[in-house]
Amino acid sequence: MTLVLSPSEWEPLAAAHAARVDELVAGHLARRQRREAHPVEDFLFTYYSTRPNQLRVWHPGPGVSLAGATAYEGRKGYLYADGAAQLDPAEIERRTDSITWIRRLLAATLDRQPQFGCFGLHEWAMVYRLQPGEVRHEKWPLRLGAEGTDQVVESHKIACSHFDAFRFFTEPARPLNVLHPTRDLQPDLEQGGCLHANMDLYKWATKLAPFTPSPLLLSCFELAKDIRTLDMQASPYDLAPLGYSPIPIETPTGKAEYAAAQRTFATRAKPLREQLIALCDELLSTTH
Repeated sequence: MTLVLSPSEWEPLAAAHAARVDELVAGHLARRQRREAHPVEDFLFTYYSTRPNQLRVWHPGPGVSLAGATAYEGRKGYLYADGAAQLDPAEIERRTDSITWIRRLLAATLDRQPQFGCFGLHEWAMVYRLQPGEVRHEKWPLRLGAEGTDQVVESHKIACSHFDAFRFFTEPARPLNVLHPTRDLQPDLEQGGCLHANMDLYKWATKLAPFTPSPLLLSCFELAKDIRTLDMQASPYDLAPLGYSPIPIETPTGKAEYAAAQRTFATRAKPLREQLIALCDELLSTTH
């Protein structure tokens, strides 16, 4: 059964969503206007392909029709007929393979035992043995210097399970990882303690758009934003001038702080992962 929302019902929801997005991305847009790079928050709009103006668009999700929503007419994934907009079943049908793959990955990650012993060493492996001029965030110095950073990498066991982190390892760092993630192995390796796997809930929510209800999408975005902060606090970069106090994962205290934060994010991520799986199931049920 389809729930029909009148303009007086859905327009305030859409306006509140856009206002919340404006609040979340204001700093990024202001810096972009000044052509000022930011190593933490830019990631959400460079690594992930959704732009702020796309994020501002409110989506009700499956089973909802928006009366008088002429702005959705012609928008990808929507049908506008009889004075109302709703998701296009044909678009769901066209994306069945993609939805099925995303569901498989999310469900496998949900069922796997989380691991909390990686200590964010993926960021360190991305700068291992690089020469001056090769470091991605060159503007920001390495907190321990190049030699100290390399020593941290060499003195730890690296066990990165996330392909999209591992693929940015430097060539000398790759053999040091006990796992060798590939795209094909992603559903077999990802686990719920991984910062990047939980940050990527935002990616999968956007990949499922416009089917993803905006409250769920925004919850995934806010989780990714918070995780990215921890990710860079625990990185080898000194971002103190930006207000990010370092988490020194090369020390027992730093390791404990990082693992505790990892557990908190895994707890936040679990219900979002479950909601995305349920969304996939709902979409796939309409294709049978």
